Formats: sequence, structure tokens, C-alpha cells
Amino acid sequence: MKTIVAGALGECVHVAGVTNFLRLADQAGWRTVFLGPAVSIDEFLQAAKREKADMIGVSYRLSPDTGTRLLGDFAEAADEMHSTGVRFTFGGTPPVVKRVRSLGFFEKSFDGTELIEEVIAYLKDGKTESNTVQNFPQTTVERIQWKAPYPLIRHHFGLPSFQATLKGVQDIAKAGVVDVISLGIDQDAQENFFHPERQEPRRRGAGGVPVRTARDYWMLYKASRLGNYPLMRTYTGTDDFLQLAEMYVDTINQAWGAIPLFWFNKMDGRGPWDLEGSIREHQNLMSWYGERGIPVELNEPHHWGMRDAPDVIFIVSAYLAAYNARAFGVKDYIAQMMFNSPPGLSDAMDLAKMIALISLVEPLTTDDFHIWRQTRTGLLSYPVDPDAARAHLATSVYLQMALRPHIVHVVGYCEADHAATAADVIESCKLARRSIENAFGAPFMTQGDRVRARSRELAQEAEITIEAIKALAPQGVVDPLTDAGTLAQAVKSGLLDAPQLKNNPYGKGQIITKIDKRGACISIDSQSGESITERTRIESLINQSIR
Repeated sequence: MKTIVAGALGECVHVAGVTNFLRLADQAGWRTVFLGPAVSIDEFLQAAKREKADMIGVSYRLSPDTGTRLLGDFAEAADEMHSTGVRFTFGGTPPVVKRVRSLGFFEKSFDGTELIEEVIAYLKDGKTESNTVQNFPQTTVERIQWKAPYPLIRHHFGLPSFQATLKGVQDIAKAGVVDVISLGIDQDAQENFFHPERQEPRRRGAGGVPVRTARDYWMLYKASRLGNYPLMRTYTGTDDFLQLAEMYVDTINQAWGAIPLFWFNKMDGRGPWDLEGSIREHQNLMSWYGERGIPVELNEPHHWGMRDAPDVIFIVSAYLAAYNARAFGVKDYIAQMMFNSPPGLSDAMDLAKMIALISLVEPLTTDDFHIWRQTRTGLLSYPVDPDAARAHLATSVYLQMALRPHIVHVVGYCEADHAATAADVIESCKLARRSIENAFGAPFMTQGDRVRARSRELAQEAEITIEAIKALAPQGVVDPLTDAGTLAQAVKSGLLDAPQLKNNPYGKGQIITKIDKRGACISIDSQSGESITERTRIESLINQSIR
């Protein structure tokens, strides 16, 4: 283990920057020695020799004039040590750093404007230049592991103008604040990319960027090849799934596939497939990505949550998603957890729901099936007022960090008003990144009594619903939880239900939910308005079917 010795030089007593640097060094695998404030030149060098330092970190945040003279003296005194291979790095205010760089002594100087990734790259890999693709891993799992313990930052981006989106991708990549750009493509591209005869000019740009050729995708990816070289991914689409997947891999080096289990079909009006047929197609797509070692996210549970399903249905759908991903050969599974869905959930109950989800899903892990946690702010939860929305983004991300996610999907604070521009994406990610940094010193919010009690309650309730789904399977079905017919019947029968499925030919829409006084989303009896357990709700469905 290599050793870093660091402190504030001379009369400087400002050590916040030093301690932050050493914290990152510790996370990067270094042994760290903190010398404290106001350390003399002799003390620095003696400590470095005593600790057999591989690197010496010097900080000075006072006058540039006095700092330049002092650091010149330090460089002269440390020249012998420098010549033996000991590395020297400096941190200070921008005016001091500007002067220090002219000395040519320090390998790397930080003025506080650097991104965490730049510091990590330096500490892990010794990279003094950060803007080369070699410094940023270009597959999802490698990048997660490289950036740990900090999560990857993902943001959605796609404007109705192709040229504006192209320029925006360049701006976002150059800013270096996003690890994964999720291209938001328009609805016509999702449905009809390979069917120009079905495309409608009046729909061009509706819901995202109007991509119409493979070259369009390639140009957008090429525009991202600067800054921190972000990964890129996009929607699965609602038809021609395998053809789209092949093109995504060839053009944008698809970071991971995002696949629904029950959605993006005739049930929600977003695709041509019926429910059972789309489940089979999505399972085939999971296998395709799994065979190629490309991670898969099933963006499943929040589609139920956004339709006001109770917390337990949210969790059951998350379990079914992960279960199917494993069954169909996915090796690296990204478990998405959208907070604030429905929007009225309290923070405590939101955390409890996600902890229950994790408790059911993570036992599916094997040597061949790895789970990576991804969190995000609820798409429908933002207030319209931009100042309130910024606060909501920051506090939501801070809460999410209690789960120690591997990926944070930042949702732009402006979403209640307009689709995020490149400037909105950059600002939103800067807000999120600050919340993430602060959250490393947060209390253990997952340990509260109310949170733990609710998570246990939800996990037990979810097990009841999962067993009821298994019981739906006809005789001879080997695995009901991966059988498309059984899964479709679970929706049609109402075992999986949401209020917004009312009058839907593929669902029941009978369930009634409310946010209770705890801030949890629960099922209630249609007559009394009181809460009901899953066992009671399921027994009622069975009695109805018998009658």
C-alpha cells in the first residue's frame, strides 16, 4: 500500500481541502497520513522520510505572493527527495495554483474546480491529464468499479431538434459532470425506426430527438467523444427490438439495455404488441443482451408506481423483473429504484419500500448474476417553481444515497416545466453531485424503527403476492414467474394492479390506493376506506372469480 503524507504549509491553517483529498486517497487504496495545519518545511520532509511517503500533498490557501516564495523554498528543500521518485502534489486557491504551476515542481495542482473523477483518475492511475478516453472506462461495470465509492451520474437528454441535441451532447460531455447520457429519442423513432412508411412528419421530435438513420446515432455518439467521454444508451423501442439493439451496440456502444416486462405495448398505448406477446419479446431481448455480456436494466417497478399502485405491487414487480433477467441470461443487472412514486410518499416510507425491494432482489445474486443499484428522483414529483424544484432534486438525491447506489439517475429539476436543455442537464448534475458528496457524511437513515418495521411488513406482503402469481400457472408450467401467459394473467386477474389501469382491456384497474398517515402507499377497501392486507385483497379477487 502506497503512502500519502499531506498537510497545510507554513502559516496556512486551512485544511478542509487536505482532508477531502486524503479521504479520496483512502478510498483509492492509499495509506494516508494527515500532518494538520501550519506545518513547517522541515516537519513536512521529516514526516515524509519517517513514513516512507510515495507522495507528498502540500496545501496553501493564503496570499499568492507569500505562497510563491514559501513554495519555492519548499521545492528547493525537497529537491533531493523529488529526484528519488517521491511524487509531489499541490492544492490551493486558483490564484496560488496559477503561480505554483509556473514553478514546474509539482506533478499535479488542484485549485478546487476539478471534478471528483479527475482526482480519482490521478490517485488511482497516476493520470495527470484527465481529458483522454483512456482515463475513463468505456463499459458500465468497469466505470462503476473505477469510480467507486462514488456513483455514476446518468441523465436523460434529447431535444426536438437534432442539431440542438448534437450540440448539447458536446456541451454535456465537455462539462464532465455526466457519466452516462441516456438519449431521449422521439416516439416515432421508438415505434417506427425501421418502418418509414409508418412515420408521420407531424410527430417529428415529439418526446425527444428525431433520429431516423444509424448515422444519426453515430453522429450523436461521436459528439460525446470529449470531456469525460461519457457512456451512452437509449430506449429499447416498442417494436423490432433485436434490430434496434444491434444498431445501438454498433453506433453508440450501448452501455446497457433498458427493458420493460409488462409495458411499452398495447396496454399503455406505446407499442403494437399485446401484453403476453410483448413479455415474450422482452424476454428474448434480455437473452440477446445477456449473450453479449451487456448489462440490462428492467425499468419496471416505477411504471406501476407512477400509476398509483401500492408499494407492495411496486416491490413485487421489481422482484419479477430481476428474476426474469437472471432466468434469461443477464449477467449484470441494474435494479432501478425510482423514489417519490407516487409523489406523496414520505421519505421514511420511500426508504422502507426500497429496503424491502433490495431484501427480495439481492438474494437472487449468484456468481453469474450481479446486481447494481440505480436510484432516481420521481419523474412526476417535481414542483413547477424552479427554486423549489432545485431543492427537491438536491434533497431527493441526498435521501437516495442512503442506499449507496452504484448509479444515480438524475432527473432534471426543470422536468415539470420543460424538457432539459444541455444547460439544465449540467446544472442539475452539479446539484446532484454536491448532494452526493455531502451524503458521505450522512447519518444512517435506513436504521430507523419506522423504516425497518415498514420494510419488513412490505417484504412479507410481497411474498404473499408472489406465491399467488405462482398459483395462477396452468399445470405443466415449469416456472410460473417466467411464463409469459402466467405473467399476463397476473395483470388481467388483478393480482398485479394499479388504479390507472381502470377500463384497460389487459388489466383490472380495480385496486384502490391512498397515502396513509405514515406516508406509505397502501391498498384500501372500496367500502370502508380502511387499509387491507395483500392476503385479504387476493382472497377478494379469488371470490370474485368464483362468483
